[in-house]
Amino acid sequence: MKLKKILIIFGMAAICALQAAEAPAPYEFVRDIAYRPADDPQQTNQLCRLDVAYRPGMAERPVVVWFHGGGLTAGRRELPEALLKDQLLLIGVEYRLAPEVGTEEIIDDAAAAVAWAFEHCGEYGGDAKKVFVAGHSAGGYLVSMVALDPARLKKYGREANELAGAIPYSGHSITHYTTRQMMGMPPHQALIDGTAPLYHVRADAPPLLIISGDRELELFGRYEESAFFWRMLKLAGHKESRLVELDGFDHGTMVAPGHLLALRFIAERSGSR
Repeated sequence: MKLKKILIIFGMAAICALQAAEAPAPYEFVRDIAYRPADDPQQTNQLCRLDVAYRPGMAERPVVVWFHGGGLTAGRRELPEALLKDQLLLIGVEYRLAPEVGTEEIIDDAAAAVAWAFEHCGEYGGDAKKVFVAGHSAGGYLVSMVALDPARLKKYGREANELAGAIPYSGHSITHYTTRQMMGMPPHQALIDGTAPLYHVRADAPPLLIISGDRELELFGRYEESAFFWRMLKLAGHKESRLVELDGFDHGTMVAPGHLLALRFIAERSGSR
């Protein structure tokens, strides 16, 4: 009887040791990386920085470039814990803010950061063929602009269609309300200009997962914007766009379930499951 108990204990210890050996290494973090080119006047700007979360030893893993929200006027770079899954390489981006700079400069920061991800993700075990852009609110707006307007990444020697996918969470599809405010427009007056994702709808854009909160709870008709955006993509001939409305979730609370949808979309698009 005692021998049997000893064998069971040793067997359980061996299983635990094997599981520990097979478990992926914990995430490590590299912070405060300048993402603009060395000859760029903004290269030393402390807002043009990003953080990287990676697992040592991983290789050719999907990459998520995450943009924070804050209405283009507030917020700091972040690495959402819910996205530290499936051995993803996660990059959290900070960018300059209005009113110190205009919308064009903010979008340009986003494009520069994504170009950096393409060039450097392999150093941290990422795969440049599996780069996804994602973000909430103002971050979702920036995601759509970088993915839809090819000129943004082309400036940095990359193509928007290299992206494996774009995931805007509750992001503007029309001209951003902060942009309209700086133009003297009231928040409920709509505009679609060159800084609106809708202006750049095209059939050959990267795959999109467009996530919105509940249409009755969302901010300033954000669901209806998202639905129009999705419909225009379809009418333009885009074959790989999806719209999800999260019933019962408002502009802020939709982020947590949005992460679950994003992880599934990334897994499907990258073949990581």
